[in-house]
Amino acid sequence: MKRSAFALLLALAACQETPTATLAPLPLTAESVGHYCQMNLLEHPGPKAQVHLDGLPGAPLFFSQVRDAVAYARLPEQSHVIKAIWVNDMGAAGATWDDPGAMNWIKADTAYYVVGSGREGGMGAPELVPFAAADAAQAFAGVEGGKVMRLDDIPDTAVIADDAPDTDPGAEAEFAARIKALSNRNGD
Repeated sequence: MKRSAFALLLALAACQETPTATLAPLPLTAESVGHYCQMNLLEHPGPKAQVHLDGLPGAPLFFSQVRDAVAYARLPEQSHVIKAIWVNDMGAAGATWDDPGAMNWIKADTAYYVVGSGREGGMGAPELVPFAAADAAQAFAGVEGGKVMRLDDIPDTAVIADDAPDTDPGAEAEFAARIKALSNRNGD
């Protein structure tokens, strides 16, 4: 009889709904480090992002640049279901480029982004600058350049772009030839 009661308790426990973890954004702190760079986010200018993943409650991935979070979400290599993406509202009171704010988060899919401005993000690459209000985004674009877009309208080329400086036109062909020579040397 004890086994039956124990089995019934296990079955009932398995059927109970577990509370879902909050998807609320976490504040930026000295412990917040970028997912790709593993550097303290507070040491880098520009807006930040955090991505909450299914199966990792309470431990979002932080990104030094909003552009990096959008790239992460679009790349097929990321393995978990994304539950929420939060970005700094650069139009919030007190938000500056050097200090975008610790708690002025907005959902990424509701933001207005300035794409193609002259501003670089925390890792020195072009940035997608998020705002909660369209008029704040337009005002920023009027000063810094760029175009206001919604998240789904941002082209992949603005997210995953080659930021390397232009090199000698023959360098790429030379590099490919060296790789081919190495492959041939190894019997491939």
